Amino acid sequence: IHMVGSGSDGTEDSDSSAEREQTNSSESDGNTAKRQRLTRASTRLSQSSQDTPDLKRAADHDESPPLTPTGNAPSSESELDISSPNASHDESLAKDQANRDSDKDLPHRPKRRRCHETYNFNMKCPTPGCNSLGHLTGKHERHFAVSGCPLYHNLSADECKVKAVSREKQEEEVKEENNSRHATRHQTPTSKQSRYKEQVSEMRKGRNSGLQKEQKEKHMEHRQTHSNTREPLLENITSEYDLELFRKAQARASEDLEKLRIQGQITEGSNMIKTILFGRYELDTWYHSPYPEEYARLGRLYVCEFCLKYMKSQTILRRHMAKCVWKHPPGDEVYRKGGISVFEVDGKKNKIYCQNLCLLAKLFLDHKTLYYDVEPFLFYVMTEADNTGCHLVGYFSKEKNSFLNYNVSCILTMPQYMRQGFGKMLIDFSYLLSKVEEKVGSPERPLSDLGLISYRSYWKEVLLRYMCTFQGKEISIKEISQETAVNPVDIVSTLQSLQMLKYWKGKHLVLKRQDLIDEWKAKEIKRGHSNKTIDPSSLKWTPPKGT
Repeated sequence: IHMVGSGSDGTEDSDSSAEREQTNSSESDGNTAKRQRLTRASTRLSQSSQDTPDLKRAADHDESPPLTPTGNAPSSESELDISSPNASHDESLAKDQANRDSDKDLPHRPKRRRCHETYNFNMKCPTPGCNSLGHLTGKHERHFAVSGCPLYHNLSADECKVKAVSREKQEEEVKEENNSRHATRHQTPTSKQSRYKEQVSEMRKGRNSGLQKEQKEKHMEHRQTHSNTREPLLENITSEYDLELFRKAQARASEDLEKLRIQGQITEGSNMIKTILFGRYELDTWYHSPYPEEYARLGRLYVCEFCLKYMKSQTILRRHMAKCVWKHPPGDEVYRKGGISVFEVDGKKNKIYCQNLCLLAKLFLDHKTLYYDVEPFLFYVMTEADNTGCHLVGYFSKEKNSFLNYNVSCILTMPQYMRQGFGKMLIDFSYLLSKVEEKVGSPERPLSDLGLISYRSYWKEVLLRYMCTFQGKEISIKEISQETAVNPVDIVSTLQSLQMLKYWKGKHLVLKRQDLIDEWKAKEIKRGHSNKTIDPSSLKWTPPKGT
């Protein structure tokens, strides 16, 4: 909570205003006449406050903002003018000194201060029956949104506090254990980790057993009673371990939203887009995006899926779609196989489209900070075509000239296309461009949570495929990097996570784990021939020069 003080009491504000206006009145008679018309009613208030200290004290204690002659709340202190334009400069100085002397005899009263960011206690949680007390994170006394409501999540405020203490203890234990281990020399699991892994496996054994009859009746009764005003009962649906992981993720997301609210980026229940209508999909948003305020406060946005222009209502979108001539992203189509295409869009040539794409992506990305400065970037937009046009699947952006050889600056798969293999296709396409450029690439950090999962999965698949065909006895990280275009640092981190990199007698050894390779082969056979792969022969692209 940031408090910004005015620096003086009500009397000093009035007198300093008189000094400022007297100076301005001596400069221009026209301005003086204008102020006389605007402050005629305010002059009587000023004179009465100077003659009667008691009335002045009452006015000082009134915390409601004064109104301008137009009837609206003033936007700044410069609009407040309650002095008389006919008073001379000497008289204002004399009154200033007299009021200061009279204030010495008055009892002390606190200075009026302005609150830059504070809780709005008139706001209430929208959950029926909730008193807005407590928070899902267990760290705050009040909440004003469903995301932080304990009652909505079928918990009490005390239970949230207990869970918060338990989570903090677990995090401290993990930190202490990680600090006590070195990077590469101790990659084998400790006995404690092995026991924990066994416990997790044991807890997860019965997670697919299904609900019993009594449990089903309880869940149905809860749904009929509370409908959408409460979260569905989650107990017995999965293992206690997985449920606790989900609760941790909920608390973390709620804490992130609370930080954004305190920073002023979003307010309680407003200025955050909840849903967007995008083509034939209605998508729930995950994060705040800096759309213009008149659009953000609507809560729901309508976006053209081809040109990405955003609108306020269904009617405006319908009229726009009737005359929108776009059926695919601007730029050059550099890849096409089947219904999948990739367009290269220059941020300098198509600035508005790229800015709208970044604003749309921020609704689903936490760490994205680039919105308007798109000129130094190239955007590779993947689409899926049908008889109505090329529909946006996802995209990644790339610096035209990256000193650190980043081949991806930002990457996103649209929520309606997630878990279908398109994310891995985007990553594979970015490395294909690096191979054509004869460079080694790596994504720019920090990665989002989903981005990190996708990249780790991709690096694992690339390494296992390489190991499956490798027949030699000595392997070189540099050779793997040159053949796959994956950065050596990413290769080493992946080998460590797979427990394939060991340190023995002063040397680093790469273990060819046949169990992992066999597991990967079985998945490939089960997956069969999939069209969710990038075909290098379908790429029609040359590295841009001089951009």
